[in-house]
Amino acid sequence: MKFADVKNDIAFRKIFGNENRTESLISFLNAVLGFEGEERIMSVTIVNPYQLPKLRGGKVSILDVRATDQRKQQFIVEMQMAAQDGFDKRVLYYLTKGYNSQIRRADQYRKLNPPYFVGILSDFSHTQNPNYISRSRIQDIDTGEVTIKDVEFNFIELEKFDKELADLQNLTDKWIFFIKNAENLKHYPQRCR
Repeated sequence: MKFADVKNDIAFRKIFGNENRTESLISFLNAVLGFEGEERIMSVTIVNPYQLPKLRGGKVSILDVRATDQRKQQFIVEMQMAAQDGFDKRVLYYLTKGYNSQIRRADQYRKLNPPYFVGILSDFSHTQNPNYISRSRIQDIDTGEVTIKDVEFNFIELEKFDKELADLQNLTDKWIFFIKNAENLKHYPQRCR
């Protein structure tokens, strides 16, 4: 079997946004986010990727993959082929819009569940981190203390991933290798599951 280029939005959505085959998204998210034990995602529901405005004239956002897990945590997974002006602001907009839409007027704030952004950046780097995966949270600049724990941004920079098939050490490596090289593969690297 030969794969399409997973970096293409349509192929990406077929693999990770398929309501009938959520095991790929679950495996990918658990690997990339480092979820183990009690944190592991056991099930996901693919959510409508259209984030519609509450008021007329507001901005409509269309996400690649949007899902919630069994604990009602939200996940936004985006494939970004090239750097675009305002990319960082768009990421923040996507995540906060989803966070904001969880509760209604009379609901308590404690009902809000953590949102996670996972951005796969194909042809550009976004951070100075030398690792191919970087994680960001909101923290105190002086102490490094994470002061707001509910929001997490994860960037996978494919440019920085230079491992060959023989160098893959874990499921995260296998998924990133697959995403970066799918169009040249005939099978998943030792099963990305």
